Amino acid sequence: MSRIGKEPIPVPSGVKVEIKGTHVMVSGPRGTLERDIRPEIELKMDGDHIIVTPKGRSKRVLAFWGLFRSLVNNMVVGVDKGFQKKLIVEGVGYRASVSGSVLTLNVGYSNPVEFQLPEGVKAEVGKDNSITLEGIDKELVGLTAARIRAVRKPEPYKGKGIRYFDEHIVRKVGKAGGVS
Repeated sequence: MSRIGKEPIPVPSGVKVEIKGTHVMVSGPRGTLERDIRPEIELKMDGDHIIVTPKGRSKRVLAFWGLFRSLVNNMVVGVDKGFQKKLIVEGVGYRASVSGSVLTLNVGYSNPVEFQLPEGVKAEVGKDNSITLEGIDKELVGLTAARIRAVRKPEPYKGKGIRYFDEHIVRKVGKAGGVS
C-alpha cells in the first residue's frame, strides 16, 4: 500500500486541471505543464482535489501509484508557486554570470564554460556568487542544477567548486595534516 498515493492532491484556486484518459494538463498563473501517465493509474477530479487510484494490486502498480501521485502534485505546485534550486560557486577567482539564457562559469578551467539553460528555467546570479534557478517543472530545475554542479564538482580538500546551497562537503586532511 502506498502511503503517498493515498493522499488526495489539493488543487488551489487559479489552477486548472484537464484529464483526458492517460494525458494530464495542468495550467496556472505561471504556465502550463503536460504529462502522460501509465495506463495502470487512474486520475479523477473530486471537487478541488485530484484522487489517484491504481487499477491493480501488483507490487509494480502500487509503486507507480505513489510515483504518479508525486509527479502530478509537483505539476500542480509548479504552475501555482514554482520551484527554486540554489547553487554556490566557491573558490578564489571562481565566478558565474548570466546573460539571456547562457550561464557563463569561470571555475578554474583555461576557458570559461558556457552553459545553455533549457527553455523553462531562469537563472539569477547574486553578488555572493550564488546561482538561483527557477522554473515550474521540478524535474527540469533539478536536472539543470545537477548538470551545472557537474561542471566543477566540489573537491574535498579546499571545498572549491559548485555545490548545492544546503550541501555539506566533508573535508579531508591534506598531506601535512595526516602525518604525526
